Amino acid sequence: MTVVKADGYGHGLVPAARAAVSCGASFLGVSSLEEGVALRRAGVRAPVLVLGTLYPFGNFPVLFREKLVPTVASPGTADALNRLAHRRRERLPVHLKIDTGFGRIGVSVPNALKFIEHAAGCSGLMLQGLFTHFSSSDVDPAATRAQAGAFWTVVRGAAAKGIRPPWIHLANSSALLRFPQTHGTMVRPGLAFYGAVPYAGADRVVSLRPALTWKTKVIYLKTVPKGFTVSYARTWKASRATRVATLAVGYADGYPRSLSNQGEVLLKGRRARVIGRVTMDMMMVDATGIPSCRIGDEAVLIGAQGGERLTVEEVAGKARTNAYEILSRIAGRVPRIYHEQN
Repeated sequence: MTVVKADGYGHGLVPAARAAVSCGASFLGVSSLEEGVALRRAGVRAPVLVLGTLYPFGNFPVLFREKLVPTVASPGTADALNRLAHRRRERLPVHLKIDTGFGRIGVSVPNALKFIEHAAGCSGLMLQGLFTHFSSSDVDPAATRAQAGAFWTVVRGAAAKGIRPPWIHLANSSALLRFPQTHGTMVRPGLAFYGAVPYAGADRVVSLRPALTWKTKVIYLKTVPKGFTVSYARTWKASRATRVATLAVGYADGYPRSLSNQGEVLLKGRRARVIGRVTMDMMMVDATGIPSCRIGDEAVLIGAQGGERLTVEEVAGKARTNAYEILSRIAGRVPRIYHEQN
């Protein structure tokens, strides 16, 4: 199952889904009904699991109409879907969510077996899968093994009662690479599918090539004297005559405001420091050491240029967040251009 939620982690929901299916994904994972419907409207016919919990119950007919597979995380949801399935004279495939320690959605381990038996007894539902989600597979092996152990205990308990759904899945990108015992009958790569490193050291295990380059252009150049201040609140003051390049990107495009005065971009294959506050639609960088820079030149925010590279992991580190947030916050107004590569 390729996870394409959050607009394909910022890469584009439909292109990411189509690429995943072309590469052999047998399932797609989205966060909401709306994302599932968007895939269907685009002609994507692969099985789609809605990973988030669903509410209100009034939206449930959409699952049947669009042939989407819901996550069922409570007996009440199972009952509501079962009643609707009977009224429609259909059976709805479902995946049950077990909470093994994340604390978000899902039935807790002590109540899981009773929940599974209840759902399996709903004749309008087809119990297609059981799954859980790890809280710390990128940083905490012990906690991950404990969650996996709890989940497999539930799976074995269900099997002892004759309940054996075909899809058993718990491995996200980090667990897929670090913990083979979590693979089940299906895995759920998300971040790694887009070529980002899901945990420190993953690049020593597998070669990942980022799918995304984020770039903009230089739209203005000027030289300011020593003592001149740049951008809101005058947080940057020139210590010397400085050549300032203004770029057509800002926090409304998803570039973190927290990178004010500390982020870097690539110009002419060299690093240029962000100076002053990142504004809504533009930001400024110090191009003093890059005299060949001209208006219209490409500026790379994430990706490679010349012999230099800015990874999403580096950008996330400076912004004190993670790659997931950086990628998924790239705004919809930023044009996406797709290139097919072998």
